[in-house]
Amino acid sequence: MDLFSALQTSVSGLQAQSYAISNISGNIANSQTTGYKRVDTSFIDMMAETTQKREVAGSVLAQSQLTNTIAGNVVASSVPTNMSISGSGFFTVVQKTGDANGAATFSGTNAYTRRGDFAPTADGHLMNGAGGYLTGNNLDPVTGQVTSSGPIVIGNPVLPAKETTLITYSANLPATPTVSPSADPAGSIAGPSLTAYTSSGAPVTINTRWVQTTAGSNGSSSTWSLMYNSNAAGTPNWVDSGTPFTFDATGKLTAPAASATTPSTTTIDLSGKSIAGYTFSNLKLDVTGGLTQYADATGAATTSTLSQNGNTSATLTSVAVGTDGKINGTFSNGSVVALATAGVVQFADPDGLKADSNGNYLQTADSGPPIAGLNGSTITGASLEQSNTDIATEFSKMIVTQQAYSANTRVMSTAQTMMSDLLNVIR
Repeated sequence: MDLFSALQTSVSGLQAQSYAISNISGNIANSQTTGYKRVDTSFIDMMAETTQKREVAGSVLAQSQLTNTIAGNVVASSVPTNMSISGSGFFTVVQKTGDANGAATFSGTNAYTRRGDFAPTADGHLMNGAGGYLTGNNLDPVTGQVTSSGPIVIGNPVLPAKETTLITYSANLPATPTVSPSADPAGSIAGPSLTAYTSSGAPVTINTRWVQTTAGSNGSSSTWSLMYNSNAAGTPNWVDSGTPFTFDATGKLTAPAASATTPSTTTIDLSGKSIAGYTFSNLKLDVTGGLTQYADATGAATTSTLSQNGNTSATLTSVAVGTDGKINGTFSNGSVVALATAGVVQFADPDGLKADSNGNYLQTADSGPPIAGLNGSTITGASLEQSNTDIATEFSKMIVTQQAYSANTRVMSTAQTMMSDLLNVIR
């Protein structure tokens, strides 16, 4: 290597260290940017000659080294639609391009980001601080089915009223009740009581009582009847549900038997019966969870499960993000249903993505195609992933880079002095 080569090499060193300080400055500037991934710098030796006896250092090339696989710290947020990814993966976003006929229009190109500071816009979309609109699947709050794919819209959905079609019940009936066996409702113990709903969402209070019609003795079975009050008000009118419940000597339910079509389910059909003044068009009592008849010192029925699937109409009161990426809405009637699913993708080589100017990344040949789904990662709602830049580390790198830059200038000045000395010799 001659003096001219030394000058060229020192110039490449200045360029490389300038590139490194540029990355460092960008990292420090974005140390508070949500979801930002720092850019490190790697250096490659460009050999001038590679013969066995003439291996000398040549120029240097500086390249960016992405850190997309290194997560930043996660902090809590007061915005419920803010979210962070625990593990690998990126949120899928698009950019808004304008408005047409009162509706927003979006670019057809997906971008990918770890910036999860999504908040509702005036039209119900979820947009992060860099202007990226979260995409995914919008769900029907009633059926849970996908209604559309693309930008997520929360808006102000109304949950329609739903008639109760299923009551789920499990309990233990006392082997020795406080009353004697009788077919008379007067000789009964309290059964389950709950509020069901009509097709218009009006509440219906269903009151029931258990009557032991046959007591088991000497290893024989016992039989119970479930009575319901058919009157909405006034004097109760107790009506037999029409299905006897039989228990063997061990307290196990032997009748009614499990359904022939669904062997794991045991249900009682109450459709068409006037209960509390209302006739339910399609109502079943599901006792699959278990009815037993074990000894109980109180002589009363002990309920372990009691729920129904009807509801009144309701408006959205709040939203929350689940670990599975579902955006769940809580409604004024207490119902919690999924409204959308956030779009999350994985890449075979996340560091092969290309960064854009909005804190997003674009697919490249190196990154491979996006693979939809969390694939083992989870999402945390009301949280944000901070930049993975460490200020102390960047300051340390900055000092080393400055020293390397200064050293390269010394090489240039030394080479220049040597050239001047050579010219003086010629003179």
